[in-house]
Amino acid sequence: MTKVGYFLSSEEHAPRELIRQARLAEQAGFEALWISDHFHPWLDEQGQSSFVWSVIGAISQATSLPITTAVTCPLVRTHPVVIAQAAATSATLTDFTLGVGTGEALNEHIVGSSWPPAEERLEMLEEAVGIIRRLFTGELVTHHGKHYDVDTARLYTLPDRLPPIYMSGFGEKAATLAGRIADGFICVEPDPGLLAAFHSGGGSGKPAQGGLKVCWAPDAAQARGTAYRLWPNDQLPGEAAQLLPLPRHFGQLAELVTEEAVGRNVPCGPDPQTHLEALQAYLDAGYDEVYVNQIGPEQDGFFALYAEQVLPELKNHE
Repeated sequence: MTKVGYFLSSEEHAPRELIRQARLAEQAGFEALWISDHFHPWLDEQGQSSFVWSVIGAISQATSLPITTAVTCPLVRTHPVVIAQAAATSATLTDFTLGVGTGEALNEHIVGSSWPPAEERLEMLEEAVGIIRRLFTGELVTHHGKHYDVDTARLYTLPDRLPPIYMSGFGEKAATLAGRIADGFICVEPDPGLLAAFHSGGGSGKPAQGGLKVCWAPDAAQARGTAYRLWPNDQLPGEAAQLLPLPRHFGQLAELVTEEAVGRNVPCGPDPQTHLEALQAYLDAGYDEVYVNQIGPEQDGFFALYAEQVLPELKNHE
């Protein structure tokens, strides 16, 4: 049976609102949570970017839903040993999955390091995941690798169930690596080709999580306007999302995106069928779990729609 979860946007909502949405998600019948891990929002208009580990701790005490970071970058801004400690601690509080990826300059450049090319970031991620897994054993770890050094580090606070590590992939190389080093796959597009690369790389039989953004509002035109105002950057093609360092740069590029383009690519409005079709695309592609984010302030209307019409309809078709 497919699991449908809710995607909490740290870039758009303050911590207390994220906690409120987590509660609403559980009440509406969502079965799990994603939460983004950013230092900056994509656009100044989005307006937030809280420290995800504090929010995870609070949510763990407010709901019983499993939580996955979608996704954490353990490469530059935060050393893998710190991510290992944060993930292990989170897993003592709740059913937690560490979602990792190669990140974006937007969040990682802040510590003054150069931003490595994609191939090197994949290499760094593989080494980082190896360090995290070694620390999860509770043993004393010393490591001198190509990208990271660890000097006699040991995690003392460990959960009974170690958090699985899922990896995000937006290209064939990343998806293939995820199949080899991760316990599951994360993607924000219903691309069966990426899922096939994950499976062929060693991920056969491992779970895959997909995520998407929608915008509920009382009418479709209002929803399109909200999605266009807050998330036009999602329509930017190519590698811009990985390379641009500041929200204002995304804002400048997003001026090239039209509201019509957002409307074509983001499910908008109150019609449950629009939302069901978007979810079904992930199920048809072979994803085991789908996480939905509601863009904008109309959270209560969104949760009412999904509780009353979308989630029950999905279950009826399984």
